[in-house]
Amino acid sequence: MKSKIQVTEPASHIIVFQEAAIRRTWHNNEWWFAIVDVVAVLTDSVQPEGYVKDLRRRDKVLAKGWGQIATPLRVETEGGVQRVNCANTEGLFRIIQSIPSPKAEPFKRWLAQVGYERVKEIENPELASARARELYQAKGYPQAWIEKRLRSIAVRGELTDEWKERGVQEGKEYSILTAEIARATFGVSPGAHRRLKSLDKVKTGNNLRDHMTDLELIFTMLGEASTTEIARRKDAQGFNDNRSAAKEGGSIAGNARKELETKSGKPVVSKANYLSPTHAIAGDAGKIERQGRGQKKG
Repeated sequence: MKSKIQVTEPASHIIVFQEAAIRRTWHNNEWWFAIVDVVAVLTDSVQPEGYVKDLRRRDKVLAKGWGQIATPLRVETEGGVQRVNCANTEGLFRIIQSIPSPKAEPFKRWLAQVGYERVKEIENPELASARARELYQAKGYPQAWIEKRLRSIAVRGELTDEWKERGVQEGKEYSILTAEIARATFGVSPGAHRRLKSLDKVKTGNNLRDHMTDLELIFTMLGEASTTEIARRKDAQGFNDNRSAAKEGGSIAGNARKELETKSGKPVVSKANYLSPTHAIAGDAGKIERQGRGQKKG
């Protein structure tokens, strides 16, 4: 199951090269990367879409074979699903040949390592969890938080496996059901939750769950685990049945949250995050901070 988690958890669809986020998707048993994101990383262009067009115009051979290199694929991120032109490792190597950049060679080595790591994780799924733990540790997250985050990934994976078996379509339907659980759990939409934490001020790739407090993670797990159990008990089939289960599962977590808030006198939904002070204040959309500096108090 853990090997599936690696490709269904939204966080796994964002990877970081030199502090820049690159979207990716698992297709035909290999990673495919958003071409525009790669171009942005290699060129530092503020308009990478335009750079891609100029690149094809300058390199006639590349333009001729573009249909074999670029494939429109659905790329899932925390904010939803987008269809963007993607290329596999071989295709990206061809694109890189046409981009004069000092980052080209380091990127090639990084790209080869990404592919190798994925193959090893399929052979030994425990490596995925170990790698995620190391990444969060490198970013400065507390150990207790890391354990909750990894557990939340496992709970999420069990839920999406259940959805898949019950006829829910990956992509848009997954996003809708996830939002239903979140709204019932926290009383706000995922979008509003992101804005509260100032994640709308930075480049796509900041997974909301990577900025949750301990309590937010706990209630997220409760909502998704409850949804899984309800879907099984009711033998929910298809989108509509599972949407009802999602609302019920989220309501269980939402009721528990409200009871805690009544007893503690404090709201569970928090504006605390793991953004650096620079990103939180200035809203720098050009980089993704890799080194966490602790949660800001909300």
